[in-house]
Amino acid sequence: MPCAYFVSDIHIQSPECPRARLFEQFLRNLSGQPKITHLFLLGDIFDLWVADHHYFIDRYRVIIDEIRRLESAGVDICYFEGNHDLHLQQFWADQLGLTVHKGPTYVQLGNWTLRVEHGDQMDPDDRGYLFLRWFLRTPPIRWLICNLPGALIARIGERASTGSREYTTHTKSITADRAIAKIRDHAWRAFTDRPFDIILSGHVHIRDDFRIDKNGHSFRTVNLGSWLDAPCYFKIDGNEGRFHELAKT
Repeated sequence: MPCAYFVSDIHIQSPECPRARLFEQFLRNLSGQPKITHLFLLGDIFDLWVADHHYFIDRYRVIIDEIRRLESAGVDICYFEGNHDLHLQQFWADQLGLTVHKGPTYVQLGNWTLRVEHGDQMDPDDRGYLFLRWFLRTPPIRWLICNLPGALIARIGERASTGSREYTTHTKSITADRAIAKIRDHAWRAFTDRPFDIILSGHVHIRDDFRIDKNGHSFRTVNLGSWLDAPCYFKIDGNEGRFHELAKT
């Protein structure tokens, strides 16, 4: 029976920050769970991670080791690129053996069909961000990002990352009702394109768990929120899926 854990938008800024320590403990606790089969990292796990620069690998060695331990134990781990962690294939997939997704994907988990994504493409009206997302993934910019010194990328990226995080946290989430409406509108559009039982996303920094019943169809939309204010994870175990709180350290 599948037992899957989902986390998103942890925004680890340094190895010493409270969210880093909490995530390390979360991973250690998972290592002691005999039932766990899947771990889904839905993007923005780090406040900045780019490609396979040793700057990031050395900086977050403890977290990497905990993820490697889970992967070695047979846990199926999927990492979705966010707007703070991108070009993940070289290290997280090619070297560490995780499955990396650059966009939404569909997963069959027991009897449930899931659509899983970071969620940064859910607002079609956010043309500025969608252009930036495309631009950062063009071949010339990708080459530049992957080949500049890691420390330089970190200095540039940390400034951009702070602005992006503030934009997501304050601008997009300034009216919770509007943000939740966008989450649910996106869920309906995605469902009409290809049906599923649950859609799981992050990015918006608002936690939402809602069942949509419309036009004779019924499915569930889950947005994971952010560890910046209320650390949590979503767990699917058998036929049950629900949120679990994590105590801040």
